[in-house]
Amino acid sequence: MAQSMALDFGIKRTGIAVTDDMKMIASGLKTVETKDLMAFMKHYFNQHKVDEIVIGQPKHVDGTLMTLERNILFFIEDFKTLFPDIKVHRIDERFTSKMASQHISKSSLKKKSKQQKGLIDEISATLLLQDFLNQNTTMF
Repeated sequence: MAQSMALDFGIKRTGIAVTDDMKMIASGLKTVETKDLMAFMKHYFNQHKVDEIVIGQPKHVDGTLMTLERNILFFIEDFKTLFPDIKVHRIDERFTSKMASQHISKSSLKKKSKQQKGLIDEISATLLLQDFLNQNTTMF
């Protein structure tokens, strides 16, 4: 079976989450510098079977797209060229960073600011992926 992957894409960093092979549970994988994202994905896809990725769609509270969307569309274009067999899904990512920050503040984690920002990105990707899984679960 194959995994699903989610990206919380950012200009500097991108949070990454993956599912188990049965696509039931989303788990944070890591945060990478966005400039290294394609190289990381090539390496990861050589080691693990991934058949779909979920990329957050950044929107303002009123639903309009943020300027980051343009960068994401360029990334998706490059991604589809390199990995044409992997499906790309989009999901609204409003409030995921805020929810991730709240989760960290409620936990007992004591991290440096820069590390915490990376952790927020990773948790945001996990929230996106779990939301995607929940939306696409079929009842028996």
